[in-house]
Amino acid sequence: MKMKESGKIEGEVVGTTEVGEVQEKRETTYEAVRRLGSSNAVVVFSISGCCMCHVVKQLLFGLGVGPTIVELDKEKYGSEMQSVLYQLSGGQHSVPAVFVGGKFLGGIETLMASHINGTLVPLLKAAGALWL
Repeated sequence: MKMKESGKIEGEVVGTTEVGEVQEKRETTYEAVRRLGSSNAVVVFSISGCCMCHVVKQLLFGLGVGPTIVELDKEKYGSEMQSVLYQLSGGQHSVPAVFVGGKFLGGIETLMASHINGTLVPLLKAAGALWL
């Protein structure tokens, strides 16, 4: 992985698909984060043992959402992905990072604010993560 002058991190990211096939496509780390973020109605980028990540996952599970969870500390290029998430968050915390409907929602502050003001459930329904 290397940082280009444009600020994008470039390198080879190889992951597995839901059926266990190896993806052999070369892509930038930014593209990998976008691809993973769009892979399900709700995707949470997390780090094992992070208490705020745990809170986000528990809130979503409690609402009946089954998010895709990407544990960055278990990913080969997790630290590079974490750098991209830090940039996406505008220099805020890089994890937890939540994507809903393929779009970056934000971190725990945004998720909790959306939950409290009542906009989270409609957003999850629109993304196909909730049916009721």
